[in-house]
Amino acid sequence: MKKKVLVGGSFNAIHPGHVYFLNEAKKLGDELIVVLAHDKNNKKRYAISARERKKLLKSLNIADKILVGDSKDKTKVIKKIKPDIIALGYDQKLPEGLESFKVARIKKLGDYSTRAQK
Repeated sequence: MKKKVLVGGSFNAIHPGHVYFLNEAKKLGDELIVVLAHDKNNKKRYAISARERKKLLKSLNIADKILVGDSKDKTKVIKKIKPDIIALGYDQKLPEGLESFKVARIKKLGDYSTRAQK
């Protein structure tokens, strides 16, 4: 059985820190699943649509699956997938209700930050 690793985020402006994060997360298992924040939950002033974000992530050829999260319940898709590992970035918090999942923390690469770019 494949070991599923799940990551989540907005991924509005892909930078080398994101690429590093995704590659490091992929090393933790056999299948990398990315859950993108639903457009209704993507409140950044520099937000782009889930369709565009998905297209950008696909072009990296790192993730095995890219899904868009639920607009009301951030944990719904994760509970349905039942990943073996949830990989979190240096600045991410595990959503409430997912404490039973194994978590791996990925360190930050350099000073890359989407906030710093916008």
